Amino acid sequence: MGAVADDILELAQAFDDAELHGDAGRLGALLADDFLSIGEQGYQLGKREWIDRHRDFRYLAIETTEADVRRYDQTAIVRCTQRSRASWRGEEMTLAVRLSQVWIRQPDGWRLVAIQFSTLGSG
Repeated sequence: MGAVADDILELAQAFDDAELHGDAGRLGALLADDFLSIGEQGYQLGKREWIDRHRDFRYLAIETTEADVRRYDQTAIVRCTQRSRASWRGEEMTLAVRLSQVWIRQPDGWRLVAIQFSTLGSG
């Protein structure tokens, strides 16, 4: 995939690790100021809301597979499949999603500007 793809995959892994550990500082550094998430049910979260959700939400395990990186000048798009176990306000859940991440190169490095989730079908 090339050096840039490898760098982006390393950042995507760092993001997963920060999510798994609820590392607000690392998430703050990886997310662009105008970051926007679109959840599988259509809800949207900005950077602060995304980071703050870790008060009630916690990943127990994250497995990312089928990663594909496409680079377009100062933008990189990661598409992958993710299976995870999580806890929301004490209730455990299992998630299986396909997700897209949009990374942009800013003067101080690559930042995640958008993420969108789609629930995987059972078939």
